Amino acid sequence: MNPAGDGLAQHAAWAEALHAAALLAVDPAGCGGALLRAPAGEVRERWLQALRAQLDSATPWRRLPLHVGDERLLGGLDLPATLALGRPVAMRGLLAEADGGIVVAAVAERIGSATAARLVAVMDAGAVSVQRDGVAMQGPARFGLIALDEGADGDEHAPVALADRLAFHLDLGALSARHAFDAEIDEAMPDAAAVAAARARLPAVRVDDDIIAALTGAAMALGIASIRAALLALRAARAAAALAGRDSVTVEDAELAARLVLAPRATRLPPAPADDANEPPPPPPSEDKAERPDTDTPPQPDADTQPLPEQVLQAALSALPAGLLALIAAGGGGAPAAGGRAGALQASRLRGRPYGSRRGEPRSGARLHLIDTLRAAAPWQALRRRELDARHAAAAPGVLIRRDDFHVTRYRQRRETTTVFVVDASGSAALHRLAEAKGAVELLLADCYIRRDRVALIAFRSTPGGAGAEVLLPPTRSLVRAKRCLAALPGGGGTPLASGLDAARVLAEDVARRGGTPLVVLLTDGRANVARDGSGGRERAGADALDAARLWRSSGIGALWLDTSPQPHAQAREIASAMGARYLPLPHADARQVSQAVRGASA
Repeated sequence: MNPAGDGLAQHAAWAEALHAAALLAVDPAGCGGALLRAPAGEVRERWLQALRAQLDSATPWRRLPLHVGDERLLGGLDLPATLALGRPVAMRGLLAEADGGIVVAAVAERIGSATAARLVAVMDAGAVSVQRDGVAMQGPARFGLIALDEGADGDEHAPVALADRLAFHLDLGALSARHAFDAEIDEAMPDAAAVAAARARLPAVRVDDDIIAALTGAAMALGIASIRAALLALRAARAAAALAGRDSVTVEDAELAARLVLAPRATRLPPAPADDANEPPPPPPSEDKAERPDTDTPPQPDADTQPLPEQVLQAALSALPAGLLALIAAGGGGAPAAGGRAGALQASRLRGRPYGSRRGEPRSGARLHLIDTLRAAAPWQALRRRELDARHAAAAPGVLIRRDDFHVTRYRQRRETTTVFVVDASGSAALHRLAEAKGAVELLLADCYIRRDRVALIAFRSTPGGAGAEVLLPPTRSLVRAKRCLAALPGGGGTPLASGLDAARVLAEDVARRGGTPLVVLLTDGRANVARDGSGGRERAGADALDAARLWRSSGIGALWLDTSPQPHAQAREIASAMGARYLPLPHADARQVSQAVRGASA
């Protein structure tokens, strides 16, 4: 390791992050915002301070709580004012208050899908529209969103739909605090006056067609499927030009946008250029042309000059994440999956985390939601008091509540996840990959133990005493028992694949009936040669396996098929497709690579 080289790399990464902050300050709504992946600490706070210092003091800056309600987020009924005045009074939401400024969302990896959908809708429309509780209002809401992603080890990520609308994806987790306090870099960054001048210049900045073609071509070459990435890169390039005092986007602006916007989204490397080493050399000039210059021949470009699309693409390649190649090799992509691997959410009347309310009476243990009850009653207070005569009005309480106003709290809780490992212990698996499969399962068992998931183990192979599948370990949280059963698993015999699928489906359905979320991971080469009744023959065994796969699809249970054969066969892919399982061939993977593939596929 070279400490000096590592320090220079961190300085360069910090400078690029500050460039992103400057571009975001120029055009917050146009760039969408930034996904800032970093733990809470000095580096993250220093970046936020740098962004805020580049904004005018009057620019709105709002913090978005994790469990924000719709009334605070979008606006709605101002309950205290409504009860005091006896008529509906509207209240602006947080997003409307942030119009023209910045919204900072903490713990973005845990933002719920409903909140993410509301944020995305407002960002796309640039306005908030509310019609509820007797209140109707609409107002502008154009802002930049800073999503603070604190997910550890890639297990959790901000919602994909939200991240897709944020131009800058910055990973500051590897930066040390001393590289975030560099006076030379800070002095080179624009101040609030320069940013304000760039904002005024931005609408007049022009973009030539060749710049647009270069950015879109670079996005395609890097395997970026979303068209928003190229549009966001274009907005970033215009902001860079405005910040530099130019009226049109230059190559340098496009290269900066490619590094900051396109490179973090890359899912593949561009194809290598064709090898033209075998092309014949050009013919030598004739003697008379060598003696006399040809004035009709146009000047040739320098050898070091690259076409514009190639320059922009090379700029993006220079900023590719270091782990991209490993991610592609493991079958993943550049865009992370949303959320972790916890069990599915399940509605509950009495237990779990509260999430809103519904109309109903507080009976049978249901709890009254006082705020929503008052909110339902507040718009009708003036009308209800007019209905009372003078004698009853004097004795009436401060708030008149009727039976239809009652709201009770709703709850939801995550179902417990049970990972069912189905291991092929037949002779072909033992010959090829049983040792790697055992090692991978042991690594995955440790992950399940950390998440407090239940695990189960099923092995299938034919023996002299019979053929079929055996539940070696029913669902348990005991890591010791699981490892002991796995270590004692022998290999050999035929492959009763249909019996293994049937046993796994029965166990998974039992887990689902008990309120859990089953996830089945099959490690097999898929070459069935033993039928359900124990008779041999690949044709009948394959037909039984397809029949078991069709029954599996009807159950709706999620499954991951890891083909551990050194030469993946079409039959395994066919059976996995009939099951509706995700098929992942791993012909040359060791135990650690298999476990990483399962983590990524089940996330």
